[in-house]
Amino acid sequence: MKTTTLQHKLWMSGTGLFLCFFLIIHLLGNLQLFLPPEQAREQFNWYSHLLSGNIIIKTVSYVLYISIIGHTIYALIITRKNAAANGTKYAYDKRGTASVWYSRNMGLLGTIIFIFLIIHFKDFWYQYKFTDLPLDAKGHKDLYTIVTKAYQQLWYVLVYEVALLALGFHLLHGFFSAARTLGVFHPKYVRWVKTLGWVYTLVIILGFMAMPIFVYLNGLS
Repeated sequence: MKTTTLQHKLWMSGTGLFLCFFLIIHLLGNLQLFLPPEQAREQFNWYSHLLSGNIIIKTVSYVLYISIIGHTIYALIITRKNAAANGTKYAYDKRGTASVWYSRNMGLLGTIIFIFLIIHFKDFWYQYKFTDLPLDAKGHKDLYTIVTKAYQQLWYVLVYEVALLALGFHLLHGFFSAARTLGVFHPKYVRWVKTLGWVYTLVIILGFMAMPIFVYLNGLS
């Protein structure tokens, strides 16, 4: 049982680290939303077209989908195993004097993120892949208009921001848990691991949080 649990944690760490890498690429691509509107539309739609038509990117996207599903499944398996073993709702490190609150509530945070992913995929990925979107001046599907219209709705922006806060705490816990599972959370390196985890999380989350706020405020002006 211990071996199986360790294997699940290793797979969860691996899929989680891949998703962390994907978030960097996703953030860099979406930074085009900060450009002036016409330039942003052209660049963002070109970028979306590039991602949908490149065989390498398509392969990476399939790995992404599998990683999301696998990460969720392994989290559920580990949660159930730990609940059966000691009655806890989620496995977290007990070596410190006390666990932080987000480590004790990973089930709730994960649920918020999962619901948000369904909304996010439905509103953007599904529409781009399976509906007839209008074309921009370059003949590319105008995903930019879909994204900006969504971010010009205050309720959507608020949902997005709450989900990103949940993702931020999830990343912190996951980053440190992966470091422990992979054996790099050693006293010699713990300071650097914590610093890297916090810097990565802040850059990713603040970057994504700024986008809908920027688009929303621009729509008011």
